[in-house]
Amino acid sequence: MATVSTYLNFKNNTEEVFGFYKTVFGTDYQGNGIMRFGDVPPSDDMSPMPEHIKNLVMHVSLPILGGHVLMGSDAPEEMGLSLQQGNNVYIMLRPDTREETRRLYAALSAGGVVEQELQDMFWGDYYGSCRDKYGICWMFNCETKA
Repeated sequence: MATVSTYLNFKNNTEEVFGFYKTVFGTDYQGNGIMRFGDVPPSDDMSPMPEHIKNLVMHVSLPILGGHVLMGSDAPEEMGLSLQQGNNVYIMLRPDTREETRRLYAALSAGGVVEQELQDMFWGDYYGSCRDKYGICWMFNCETKA
């Protein structure tokens, strides 16, 4: 069965970010947990990996809501990766209840930027948006009336 995930790259603080999301959503990492750059087997085709990169996150995946999985990685410049954070990606959450919507909104907006307070919208849903303390943009849309 096909699935869709959201992949996030960070400047060497992926473990901190995903630790935060793990507490917000109350879920555990998939697979063997956090894979690190130091887990990559050495190869004749690759330059030796600098020591300070070995503990950085190469890959992590965390289920959040409704089968959706957040995935992430550090993007060390020493490995030829260039990261620019922007507002071109939002993660849309569609919780089942207003209570869960308020809980997630409060947790993810804490220390971040409220873009739009949660409120009843003209299309009939309960909606709001924020940017969390790590610069990731979130939308919340709850279809229930109560």
